[in-house]
Amino acid sequence: MSSFADSPKEGQGKPFTLRPFRNLPEALLAARQRVGGKAEALEDPERSPLTFDRLVLGALVLGRQLAPLAPKGGRIGILLPNVNGMAVTLFGLWFEGRVPVMLNFTAGLKNLRSACRTAQLQTILTSRRFVDTAKLDEVVAGLGEMCRIVYLEDIRKGIGTSAKIGGLVRSLFAGMVARSATASAEDPAVILFTSGSEGEPKGVVLSHRNLIANAQQIFAYGTEFFAPRETVFNPLPAFHSFGLTAGTLFGLLAGFKIVFYPSPLHYKQVPKLVGETGATLLFGTDTFLTGYIRAAAPGDLDGVKLVVSGAEKVREETRRLWSGLKAAIVEGYGCTECSPVLACNHPGNNLPGSVGPPLPGVTWRLDRVEGIEEGGRLHVKGDNVMLGYMLADAPGVLQPRASEWHDTGDIVAIGSQGEIIIRGRAKRFAKIGGEMVSLAAVEAMAAARWPDATHVAVSIPDAKKGEQIVLVTDQPDADRGALLAHGKAEGASELFIPRAVLVVGAVPVLGSGKVDYVGTGELARAMRAMI
Repeated sequence: MSSFADSPKEGQGKPFTLRPFRNLPEALLAARQRVGGKAEALEDPERSPLTFDRLVLGALVLGRQLAPLAPKGGRIGILLPNVNGMAVTLFGLWFEGRVPVMLNFTAGLKNLRSACRTAQLQTILTSRRFVDTAKLDEVVAGLGEMCRIVYLEDIRKGIGTSAKIGGLVRSLFAGMVARSATASAEDPAVILFTSGSEGEPKGVVLSHRNLIANAQQIFAYGTEFFAPRETVFNPLPAFHSFGLTAGTLFGLLAGFKIVFYPSPLHYKQVPKLVGETGATLLFGTDTFLTGYIRAAAPGDLDGVKLVVSGAEKVREETRRLWSGLKAAIVEGYGCTECSPVLACNHPGNNLPGSVGPPLPGVTWRLDRVEGIEEGGRLHVKGDNVMLGYMLADAPGVLQPRASEWHDTGDIVAIGSQGEIIIRGRAKRFAKIGGEMVSLAAVEAMAAARWPDATHVAVSIPDAKKGEQIVLVTDQPDADRGALLAHGKAEGASELFIPRAVLVVGAVPVLGSGKVDYVGTGELARAMRAMI
């Protein structure tokens, strides 16, 4: 890889023309018209598929019942798993011009209360069945001290014959209902909260245009690969942008069928249902994909032709485990602020070690970072870039982005085919001996030595040198001596050898599947203090 001085500084994905829709309901109605209202749109573990007609009708009926919970343009919290009812609820709110705020039910009460304050929520929609199954009684009770808790079961009980007839009538004029829902495509569509993997979670406000654009960008990138009708299996939660846009909206707006599963952690159940539903596209993270392939029975995953992985780097061991199947594993990249997908490998030109070229319609530039010669700090712009943030110190107020460019905070290099190669987060570099050391590079070295384990390098304070690198791993027999020997054999600088190797039972992971860097750092500091 050439130095920053010799590398491309800016570029863009292929040309992209956004199909203009005022909002997500309009885009859904267009998909229904293309594939037909009787085509299946949604399925979940209940195994009672919803057609596009039933999805639209259900959204119109439910949305009218939910409308009194907030004024037009108002925000309503959503605490629901990946099931058909979640998607019907979202589109019901969108048909009524309300803004769903997706709440991460794995984040804990403290973070959930913070999110409610930041978004100034007054009402949260959830399900008694979900609360009981997920054992969220205490969490919901805590949220109930600051918000009104509304259960979908109670709403459905109140839907009588007149409401259903009204929904049928409105469905005849669904296009008019959709157009009246928002003033423009720039209206807020959803608020998602950043994972907090490296700091305080922030509310990310995405518009209807943002979400529609990203769904269309994904489809445009793979248009020659996708069949007219695909079946997408999505076990990723909708409170995460990957699960919402890539796993749900992309497929629905393309006229595909979405099969929901409420937890990506059910390694035995997911492959079985993938096989039973005939899923052809699967979304996940490296951690989840490894779990699925190891737990799958013969034939479960034979029908999958494409696996899209994001949120964390795909390991060579994962590719090896999947190599006996026809499915291509393509690694993508994005961030919540970009709806989220920015780049992805293509099954026709898969470049392992990279996240592929930028999607159509994404423009990028690299800014130089002192101490880093290969690559620079990635900035992007496009129709998929957020409206702005909602922050804890200014609750309920949209803070518009400062410019059309979004600073991803990632250090990347650009390969010979225009592919993006992630070097690491700008915050995930440590200054050791006056040199910038990539924590991701330390993790890659550990992965080469122990490919079956999860490794996280963190930087913690050092009284003498300012910073020291510590490796946290779930490899039971890992030790610094073995890593040092491996590094020397590979010609790695000793700067990349962590000061200590800490073995844990499990590396902390967020509900989205990403490594919890904050939690891992705290764990490392606590363990080092005990040594």
